[in-house]
Amino acid sequence: MSLFRTKSVEQSIADTDEPDHRLRKDLSALDLTVFGVGVIIGAGIFVLTGTVAASNAGPALALSFIIAAVACGLAALCYAELASTVPVAGSAYTFSYATLGELVAWIIGWDLVLEFTVGAAALSTGFSAYLQEVLDIGGVTLPAQISSAATGVVDLPAVVIALLVTFLLIRGTKFSSRFNQFVVALKLVVVAAVIVVGIGHIDVSNWTPFIPDAQPAPEASGGFADVPLITSLLGLEPAVFGLAGVISGAAIVFFAFIGFDIVATTAEETKNPQRDVPIGILGSLAIVTVLYAAVSLIVTGLRSYKDIDPDSAAPLADAFEASGVDWMPNLISIGACIGLVVVAMILMLGQSRVGFAMARDGLLPRGLAKVHPTWGTPYRITILTGIAVATMAGLVDLSTLAHLVNIGTLFAFMLVSVGVVVLRRSRPDLPRGFRTPLAPVVAAVSTLMCFYLMLNLTGDTWIRFGVWMAIGFVVYFVYGRSHSRLQPAPVRTTTGE
Repeated sequence: MSLFRTKSVEQSIADTDEPDHRLRKDLSALDLTVFGVGVIIGAGIFVLTGTVAASNAGPALALSFIIAAVACGLAALCYAELASTVPVAGSAYTFSYATLGELVAWIIGWDLVLEFTVGAAALSTGFSAYLQEVLDIGGVTLPAQISSAATGVVDLPAVVIALLVTFLLIRGTKFSSRFNQFVVALKLVVVAAVIVVGIGHIDVSNWTPFIPDAQPAPEASGGFADVPLITSLLGLEPAVFGLAGVISGAAIVFFAFIGFDIVATTAEETKNPQRDVPIGILGSLAIVTVLYAAVSLIVTGLRSYKDIDPDSAAPLADAFEASGVDWMPNLISIGACIGLVVVAMILMLGQSRVGFAMARDGLLPRGLAKVHPTWGTPYRITILTGIAVATMAGLVDLSTLAHLVNIGTLFAFMLVSVGVVVLRRSRPDLPRGFRTPLAPVVAAVSTLMCFYLMLNLTGDTWIRFGVWMAIGFVVYFVYGRSHSRLQPAPVRTTTGE
């Protein structure tokens, strides 16, 4: 009856062989690396670069990306060990179940639902916005009633792409991977063009000073809700730029790195998870860190951070247009449009695998864990995920909810980091395909960095996160706890004994 009962690693692995819940093992290290690169390079590289440069860090945006990458890298080392030790669908949820107990596992699973579902919906609406820019190039304009949830009735392109992605995921993970490889190749061509063309138009004076002096932050209308939580807790005067601005920027651009953890959710579908999952996680993170740092230097080198519009939906394209490279904005819009399809797809893949694992454990209805007899994919939870994403993307303005993705992911990283140390002590006998170097130190630094970045998110974000977690507690205690496969069967007694 304990809230912290754990599901043994052996039982988690045994569950993967149940006939109705067995996933097909189709993925290689290359597939996983491309999945990681595909999901990480998304809206962040096309939008956040300008927003954070103009509002938080200036040219030191590159340092913000590096700080966020270090936090992700430390967490990635912990993910790699746990994924190679417990090669089961569910990622941080499954790892927490084996180390920290059922209640913590539920919390992190509920947290991942927030990260993946809301993230996929937000990126579907982002795809719609870029698609309409591409259509405008060809002289086609969609009616306002079906092109935006904010100004019309429904965002039809966002609904269509969410449902199309759902079909691709049901059709098969390997099939989705092949589509992903093709699209990621196109997206990398666009990013490479941004770097190569941009180098020739950089004005190095735009990088001076590299870290602008700290300035008082613009007056926030919402007080506590609109400033970083750490500012309110320590009674500091809100400020932008300077070192504090660089760190606040890191907390924001952290969104751009979200996705490498999804590689861990596919461990159960990997041919050799002990070797391939660590390669996929660490390889994809290393590749995108280099690309992000390069693109951030390009955007601040093309245009002074003072002249960048922080509210622009396409600051990178704006920077090239201001530099006289008129054809690049069109290429960037096409690349972003194509790239966001893959990001939404892989986020939905991650959500369906987490939901599948939770349903297989009984914390969600077990019928949702049914696997398609032909394609070997968890089609029921995938369909449910697709409907939820399409509904939110088509009818809801997600600009505010999308900020929850950052805090949810950082929270997940903290628990995974703690889980590595716990599993080392509780099950030192388990074979580990990858071992986190200096595990206690790496785990401790990872936990502290993630928590510090969380404190640099706004109070409003913390409030919404708390509300979502409260709803999760209600669902667990009303349904999940009593239906868990670890729940002891009721003791039957016979009258007269």
